[in-house]
Amino acid sequence: MSKTIVIGSDHGGYNLKKVCIKALTDWGYTVEDQGPDCLDSCDYPVYAAKVCERLKDDPAKLGVLICGTGQGMTMTANRMGVRAALCTNEFMARMARGHNDARCLCMGERVTGQGVALDILKVFLETQFEGDRHQRRIDLIDTVSK
Repeated sequence: MSKTIVIGSDHGGYNLKKVCIKALTDWGYTVEDQGPDCLDSCDYPVYAAKVCERLKDDPAKLGVLICGTGQGMTMTANRMGVRAALCTNEFMARMARGHNDARCLCMGERVTGQGVALDILKVFLETQFEGDRHQRRIDLIDTVSK
């Protein structure tokens, strides 16, 4: 995986996005911030689309999307063809990467504290996809969703 993380939020996830960017930088990652650059009210699908387009351009990159609950970002990313997982704890993050090969972590600033969010982020980034039977199941997603 790339050491570049593509990140975006809406106004409801802006503060947690800033916390994540600092942590990612401290951990040695390069961060591509797709916005927004202020707390003004904005539409989450716009920023989810920006992140997803960057992830589609480079399959080695991982992404992070943050809104108030994480729900809207997750729905938008999955609709755009990027496997995204809404994670509220470390176990979910580990399974999202290890079993589901999620490329985009989604979180909700209004439901996940900063300390927990950073733990989730770290686990998501450090977990590798296990492949094997899990790949077969991921391939089935494409088959059954057509």
